[in-house]
Amino acid sequence: MDIILLSKFRGRPCRVQIGSPVQFMMLSVFAVLFSGALGMMGYWVGQSQASSSSVSSIQQEIKLQRQLINQTRFNARADIDALAARLGEIQAHAMRLNALGQKLVTIAKLDRGEFNFEDNPGLGGPDEPGLQEMDFGSEIDAVISELEDREQQLRVLENILISSNMQEEVFPAGRPIKRGWISSYYGTRTNPFSGKLQFHKGMDFAAKSGSDVLAVAGGVITWSSKRYGYGNLVEINHGNGYITRYGHNKTNLVSVGDTVKKGQVISLMGSTGRSTGPHVHFEVIKNGRQINPQKFVQRK
Repeated sequence: MDIILLSKFRGRPCRVQIGSPVQFMMLSVFAVLFSGALGMMGYWVGQSQASSSSVSSIQQEIKLQRQLINQTRFNARADIDALAARLGEIQAHAMRLNALGQKLVTIAKLDRGEFNFEDNPGLGGPDEPGLQEMDFGSEIDAVISELEDREQQLRVLENILISSNMQEEVFPAGRPIKRGWISSYYGTRTNPFSGKLQFHKGMDFAAKSGSDVLAVAGGVITWSSKRYGYGNLVEINHGNGYITRYGHNKTNLVSVGDTVKKGQVISLMGSTGRSTGPHVHFEVIKNGRQINPQKFVQRK
């Protein structure tokens, strides 16, 4: 068998002569090996291309999953921030309600042990299975709405209590001294200087010189100086047409324009002016006219 090989380098054909069976067999083996090598190479190239395509697809999927994870994290963070803001609103409302509650307990003079707004109220009960999952957003909105409603109700109650307390604060009641006794009542009596009958327009309370003289109601000082017959006089305007006077003081402790509270010490007892000894001459004036102080003194 003759095999002619053509080469572009030499420019002329090359002739190979195969005559023996051994040579033919070697040539056949070479051809088979060469064909196998070409096939393997093609398979490897194909697999490489397929693997490269699979890797690219997997990378793309990983990228998408990463984007989804980041978006989920962002949404979760936004939800957490929103819940934190709502929780802050609830805490602020709760703090205002606690402060308002404590204030009302003080105003109404309630038992702090019974109405303690700093401690959590007692709650409990058996666990009930099978309930549906809670919508936290709706529940938070409902709690905030309820807290706002309760706060408004407590504000109204506070105004009512303050108004009531102010009425009690400025209404004359009680004795103008801590210790002592009544030395003269309102009405007709014998004048201690002339011995004649005379109408006494107040009540006299006697005690040791220098004893405290108290305001029987809150108000504004409209006189704090000497006045004929009264000696050192303190006069308080309580509003609603009520004025009280405290005469014969040793020393006045307040000035005109001062605001005083019920029970506040306004002067020290003395015997200035037209007086026979240490006492306070106490008058209650209603709409410009002296009235009997006894019913106010007896009121607690």
